[in-house]
Amino acid sequence: MALRDELLKSIWHAFTALDVDKSGKVSKSQLKVLSYNLCTLMKIPHDPVALEEHFKDDDEGPVSNQGYMPYLNTFILDKVKEEFDRQDFDRMCWTLCARKNLDRSNLLISDDDAFKIWCIFNFLCEDRYPLSIVTEEMEYFLHKLTDSMGGSWVEERFEDYKLELQAQQQSLSAWELITLVASGHFSKGMDRQTLSMGINEVYHELILDVLKQGYMMKKGHKRKNWTERWFVLKPTSISYYMGEDLAEKKGDIQLDGNCCVEPLPDKEGKKCLFFIKCAEKSFEISASDKKRKQEWIQAIQTCVSLLRLGLPAPHREARLRRREQRRRLQAEQEELEARMKELQAANETKQQELEAMRKALEEAAASAAEEERRRLLTQTELQDRYRTDLEREKTVRQQMEQQVAQKASEVDQYLQRVRELEDMYHRLEDALEEERTARQDEETVRRLQARLLEEESTKRAELEQIHLRQQRAISETEAEKQQLEKERRAKDSALQDAMQQLEHLESERQVALEQYQAVMKKLEDAANNTRTWKHKVAEHEGLVRLIQPGNKGTQMITNWGPAAFSEVELSVREKEWQERKRQASQAQ
Repeated sequence: MALRDELLKSIWHAFTALDVDKSGKVSKSQLKVLSYNLCTLMKIPHDPVALEEHFKDDDEGPVSNQGYMPYLNTFILDKVKEEFDRQDFDRMCWTLCARKNLDRSNLLISDDDAFKIWCIFNFLCEDRYPLSIVTEEMEYFLHKLTDSMGGSWVEERFEDYKLELQAQQQSLSAWELITLVASGHFSKGMDRQTLSMGINEVYHELILDVLKQGYMMKKGHKRKNWTERWFVLKPTSISYYMGEDLAEKKGDIQLDGNCCVEPLPDKEGKKCLFFIKCAEKSFEISASDKKRKQEWIQAIQTCVSLLRLGLPAPHREARLRRREQRRRLQAEQEELEARMKELQAANETKQQELEAMRKALEEAAASAAEEERRRLLTQTELQDRYRTDLEREKTVRQQMEQQVAQKASEVDQYLQRVRELEDMYHRLEDALEEERTARQDEETVRRLQARLLEEESTKRAELEQIHLRQQRAISETEAEKQQLEKERRAKDSALQDAMQQLEHLESERQVALEQYQAVMKKLEDAANNTRTWKHKVAEHEGLVRLIQPGNKGTQMITNWGPAAFSEVELSVREKEWQERKRQASQAQ
């Protein structure tokens, strides 16, 4: 896949060069010639009939790049192998595109150097079309070029150029990169020959995968003599030539994961020796000095380690890491931008919610003020009602006392009507039993009434506390209005629950009052029967003394029922109610 991507870049340059009017389309006749040349250079059998069949539906005009790509992938790139000469392939594509795009009048470099820069551009550019090289890869190339020329890299100069570049665009095309290098902007003080040598060295490393090269002495296998050779180290092999022009190749040393390189002691008058051991042959080599010997040993060991791990050449691995880092940074930048948009949208939504909450608080404040006015009015009405109920209770209590006195006189009259002594004993026992049952019922009703009164008093105290808390809640700061509104609603709900419980207690009080009245009626009947039988006994025999109920004192009647509490308790409760009312007024 990496080979296909690199071939497509060169083919793209050739296709765009054939697109003279820049319409994105090329005539089929030109594509036929281009396809034939590609097949010839990549040693692929050319099938002109397949091209005609592929474009039989496009007879009316030229073919676009998208229309040419399926044919290119199916009939050319799928069949390609790494046995062809990449330099001839790139040279053919360069010839097509340089004629149209390269202005040679102002170039300070040769056409061959421009071709090498074009190949380096295809190696370092992004895999996006139209092809362009980003500033990071541009800095990597210019820095390496400066080091190859023996110069010093000036970071400030490139930063100034990058700022100027970013003000116009973010990347450069191949022709802009060639113009930049040829202008000498980053090679000031260097002559054309030095610049050409630097371009050639970078080209050999990045494009031809030459990791190291130089003269060394090699010991022969048959004659055992030492001869000087020009060695070229690549990721999978070491080639040695007669001279550095690479005109006559003398042999190859094939490297694999099982190879090893070791230093040797000086012998036979040769110094700086090292030993390369491969599967089939072993080689003894002498470097010019110890530094070069160590550099070669380290470089060969690096290649063997990469072959053992199945990794590409160091510069190709570094290019992949830089691209991956750019993709990761771009993804993080896009994620950050998306997050910023989300935060901005959330901020706008929050502002709208705050505005709505402010309006709601203003409305709630107005509603609370109106509710408070209504509560004050209701409280006044309740006070008047309580005063009326107290007066009514006093009147009812006086009436009940008069009725009790009247009934007592009537009981004395009924006591004279007892007649038969024998029946009296049995009826008297029944009457006493009924009296005891009535007393138990009366005591039960009294406890029930006391519990209901206590619960009612507690609920009333809770209602007053809720009212006081609501008064304090209204006076809180505007920043806490929202929380106070929630509390007010909860308190209103609690107040409603308390009112419902109060109504429930009132209904229970009515039921208890009815039960109390029924018990009192039974008690009165039992007392009448007792007094009647007592009178009969006194008349007839004078021997039996009946058991009479004890004196319970003056009985009080209130709106909660008879015998709820005495007049002293009533006055105490009234004082407590007045005290709570005064404290509530002070709290407001």
